[in-house]
Amino acid sequence: MSTRSVGALLLCRTDPETVRPPAHLLRENMLLLPAGTGWSVLVPEGKPWRPGPVEQGHAGPETESEPVDRVMGGWATALAVGSPWPVLALWWDGDRAGYTLAAGFRRPVGYVWLADGTPAGEDEAMRTFAVRLGLDPVMDLQELEELTRQDPESDAAARLRGLLAVLTRAGVALPAGLVPGAPADRLRTAAEVHPKAERIEWGGWRDAVQVELDVVESSGLGPWMRGPRARAVATAQIAAGLPLTLWGMGRRSGGWTTAGLLLLVQGVLGLAYDRFRAGAERDPRGLPGR
Repeated sequence: MSTRSVGALLLCRTDPETVRPPAHLLRENMLLLPAGTGWSVLVPEGKPWRPGPVEQGHAGPETESEPVDRVMGGWATALAVGSPWPVLALWWDGDRAGYTLAAGFRRPVGYVWLADGTPAGEDEAMRTFAVRLGLDPVMDLQELEELTRQDPESDAAARLRGLLAVLTRAGVALPAGLVPGAPADRLRTAAEVHPKAERIEWGGWRDAVQVELDVVESSGLGPWMRGPRARAVATAQIAAGLPLTLWGMGRRSGGWTTAGLLLLVQGVLGLAYDRFRAGAERDPRGLPGR
């Protein structure tokens, strides 16, 4: 891989329509595409792991650069914490490549290869990876374990392609041009020309929450967000989101800060939904989309 070939992809094990609402809460411009049977892929439009202008109200000439694996790990966790589907972040830079798999509130699991393909992770990570994605415990796991062994003919990008080859049996089919090891600009260009590409743009917290409410109302999930059990889940999300947000801010980690904020938003939305729905029933003009 070229030392300038920095890029990343977010694979979500669900359809694009389901990914769209939580993706808005990442506060990043992305392209959303189908990626096979029951899979979607998010392609970042920018390069959040590189220095850039600071948002208005923050001091300093530029943000601090953040490793691509840390950014993508935070984003994967942010998407997965409030969702029943797992999120797989694939990332690479001039020195390493790897993945992070996030699923619900469980601790994310990941693996790393050096640029020349030298394994630098724990074998147990591959086994956990296979279990959480429901892969074949014999054939698929055997191929995954081969990726943890030395192979002088396979660099880091080849290792990621090998990982994707295993996932094809689980339905993954990345669109043309979305190739591990390619620079972020090339990934974005390839995604933009896809006929089913959809642009995800940050429109502010109010719009993002409105999108979440619209999905709840249109999907029939409303009744599941009311009652003691729903309030308990929402309270747990807030309890987990607050310290995670503070931890991410303390480490100046945009990815983990976003994960915490997403938990907080979903928790607050869950607690507020019952009251909101009761008020909307009294006044239909309060319903989403009215």
